[in-house]
Amino acid sequence: MMNKKPVLIVGSIALDSIETSAGRRENLLGGSTTYALVAAGRSADVHVIGIVGDDFPAEGMEIYQRYASCLDGLVTASGPTFRWGGRYHANGDNRTTLFTELGVFAKFNPVLSSNDRNVALVFLANIHPQLQLSVIRQTDPAALIVTDTMNLWIDTTFDQLARVIEKTDILLINETEAQALGNDMSLDQAAEKLKAMGPETVVIKQGSKGATLYTATEKIDIGIFPLKQVIDPTGAGDTFGGGFLAALANGDNYTKALINGSALASFCVEGFGIEQLVNCNAAELERRKEYLADTVST
Repeated sequence: MMNKKPVLIVGSIALDSIETSAGRRENLLGGSTTYALVAAGRSADVHVIGIVGDDFPAEGMEIYQRYASCLDGLVTASGPTFRWGGRYHANGDNRTTLFTELGVFAKFNPVLSSNDRNVALVFLANIHPQLQLSVIRQTDPAALIVTDTMNLWIDTTFDQLARVIEKTDILLINETEAQALGNDMSLDQAAEKLKAMGPETVVIKQGSKGATLYTATEKIDIGIFPLKQVIDPTGAGDTFGGGFLAALANGDNYTKALINGSALASFCVEGFGIEQLVNCNAAELERRKEYLADTVST
C-alpha cells in the first residue's frame, strides 16, 4: 500500500482471568498492547515496547513474534508477569476488578531503541500517563501521537494526563471518560473541550452506539456491526485503537480507519481474550467493513 508506515505500540502485557455471563477463563493473554498488536499487526508493521515476566507462556511469545515486526523493546524480567482479574456485570458493560498483581510491570521503564525512536506513528495504549510521557520524550518530535486512557488516570493523575493530552495528535476516549473530562457536557461539547487541551482529533468510543470522530472541520459517526452474542468485552477499545492506527499507517483516511477499528473490535468481543481476533478471516473482515461503511454519516 502507498504511504505505509510502521507503528509503535506501548502499553501493558498481562495474563487475565475473566468472568462473564458466558463463563470463566484464566491466564488469558491480555493487556492493552496485546489487543492493539493483534489488530494492527494484521496489516501494518508493528514495533512493541513492553515488559513480561519469566513466567510468560511460550504461546504468548509466539503471538508477539507472529504479529510484531520489531521486538527490540520487549523486555523479559525476572519475576511474575502482570496479572489482572475481572468480572463483568449482567449488562456486559460494567465490570468489577477482582485483583491486580503488577509483578514486573511495576518496574516498567520504557526505553526506545534507535529503530523505535524513528517510528512515525505511535500508539500510547492505556498505561500510566507518566509512562506515556516518557515515551513521548523519546520519540521523533514529528511522530503522530495517538493516545488512549481510562477513568483511573482522570481521577488520580489528572495533571500528568493533561500533559499527555497536550502532546497528543489523536485522542481515543470512551463516552464516560469524555464526559468526566468535560464535566458532564454533551459529547459534542466534551469533544470541543478535549480538542482545546491539545489534540487536533478526538475519537469518542460509545460502545454499543458506535463511535464519533471530531476534527476542526468534520464530524464522522460510525455505527456497530450487529452480533448475536458478546462473550467478552475485554480489549475491545484497544483492538479498535490498533485497527484505527493500522489503517492510518497504510495511508487510509479517517473514515476507513474508523471502519477498520470497528470491524476488528467486533471480532474481539465474540470470544474470550484474543481467540476470535486471531482466528478472524479476511473475507469476513471485509464483509463487516462493507456493512459498517453503510453506517457512516458525516
